[in-house]
Amino acid sequence: MRTRRATGVMALSLAALLAVTGGLGGVLLWSPGAHAQQSAGDSADTSHQPSSRLSESDIARMLPSTDMGAGASMHHDMHAHAFDDGPATPFDAASIPPNPLAPSADAIGAKSCVACHALEGIQASHSLHVASFRAGSARSGPQAACESCHGPGSEHAKNPAAPGLIIAYTHDAKTPIETQTRTCLSCHVGGARQHWIGSVHQERGLSCTDCHNPMTRQSAEGVLANDSINQVCASCHQDVRAQFNRRSHMPLPEGQISCVDCHNPHGSITAPLLKTDTVNETCTTCHAEKRGPFLFEHAPVGENCLNCHAPHGSNQESLLVLPVPMLCQQCHTNSDHPNDLLTRQNLRNGLAPDERVMGRSCLSCHSNIHGSNNPSGAKFHQ
Repeated sequence: MRTRRATGVMALSLAALLAVTGGLGGVLLWSPGAHAQQSAGDSADTSHQPSSRLSESDIARMLPSTDMGAGASMHHDMHAHAFDDGPATPFDAASIPPNPLAPSADAIGAKSCVACHALEGIQASHSLHVASFRAGSARSGPQAACESCHGPGSEHAKNPAAPGLIIAYTHDAKTPIETQTRTCLSCHVGGARQHWIGSVHQERGLSCTDCHNPMTRQSAEGVLANDSINQVCASCHQDVRAQFNRRSHMPLPEGQISCVDCHNPHGSITAPLLKTDTVNETCTTCHAEKRGPFLFEHAPVGENCLNCHAPHGSNQESLLVLPVPMLCQQCHTNSDHPNDLLTRQNLRNGLAPDERVMGRSCLSCHSNIHGSNNPSGAKFHQ
């Protein structure tokens, strides 16, 4: 409790400092080195003029003890040497991906990065990516944690305001989307991402960071840019989100399923990014009793579940695309079937309706509409 409270106080102090100075770009702290270089003739009012550079000790006074923050050097705990390269995790500069917009840049190490990007350092210290570098499971040590994703930083350090000198992961950055995704895919290759190239999301110019935030723990899993995968998807697919508000819908709002139970957002061989090869295979993953094979097959069912059902939500029962019997009559016309049974004439009038047809539909008789294995089920009666 004491550690959490102390960290919170220091975070508030840092926030107050940033509010006054307008961000780290405007922070000017006094350093002993700059003070020692002043002439003896300087007045007392100018003896404490701030230095134009942030020293490592300056940042150490600003930050709590974190793995990515320079403040770790002020504390003798298990995180004190998070940036000290050891034999197990050497700083392999050759593993740093090149930046096409700064081909002459060299790697400078994470300590140099957090000297300016202090807040980002605090956030990243709790991320899964930095944990992998710390554990040695990544391709190089903690010193490469920043540049393994952002590319070599020497040119950016010389001219921070120049766009494109570092691989940035935003749409307003000068880094091409292709460079952003290629950097991510250099590690996150294969598996669910093997169909990313050519997918609808890739063709429409989405980058990995449109859905993911690797710098913070925003979500419980998936390093997402929002609290849940459903919220991430709904940020673009708002029309689909509205369908879940209809009276008959998949149990996504209730938390029983998620978008990725049916879809693979990284790419698929199907247009709607399904996790399986067909719509029916996706549906019968849960609705196994409708899979078949049946002795008596219903052709539209075997063709595509979406012939009769809406995938996300509908105002008809059982997610049907039309009310029954109108849905059935799209295929079953008057030919060889008494479709005219449910007419106004057969209902007689509002005072004395025919009870044989009131409150009934095709499914009142054809109950096994998906298929039947009953010897007398050719009409799907049983």
